[in-house]
Amino acid sequence: MGKRAWLLLTYKVPPEPARHRIALWRRLKGLGAVYLQNGACLLPNSDEHLRRLKILENDIIEMRGEAVLLEAAGLDAHQEERVVQRFNAERDEQYQEFLGRCADFHAEILRETESNHFSYAELEENDEDLKKLQAWLPKIRKLDFYAAPLATAAEQALKDCEGELDTFSRLVFEAYEENRATGERTSPA
Repeated sequence: MGKRAWLLLTYKVPPEPARHRIALWRRLKGLGAVYLQNGACLLPNSDEHLRRLKILENDIIEMRGEAVLLEAAGLDAHQEERVVQRFNAERDEQYQEFLGRCADFHAEILRETESNHFSYAELEENDEDLKKLQAWLPKIRKLDFYAAPLATAAEQALKDCEGELDTFSRLVFEAYEENRATGERTSPA
């Protein structure tokens, strides 16, 4: 196994205005950076990360701050593994939140099914919720540099949600057809 390399950004920015510090932190977290301590974070060494960190380095200087960008490597396999574990722990937090939202989705479908609430409005609402889940997971995956343990569970949970919505939509369509066949004026709208 070759040595892993990271980009280490250390920075110090003026305390005011706080919005600059917060925006910088959000941008770094949005890249998937792991903080070793305040003002010191790591990202896997890649051309894209280097480009983005150079831009942030410039932004920090424009804030009248200081920044140093270095290439870093663990001294041994144990140190490398500790860094990878930090990255995976942060991704697993995101996957855990995602799994919680999938559980909420499942509970909502179950509630509607048990109460025979098969309406187009409910189907549309659940479809929108599923689309949010489908858009969210790739964002987490993009920052999952080292295959965090919960990645597989998150993938399966999304597939389960997709299957549940398919089943629910069939029930809505069947209820609509049944109402049309019996001549009822109430549609599942």
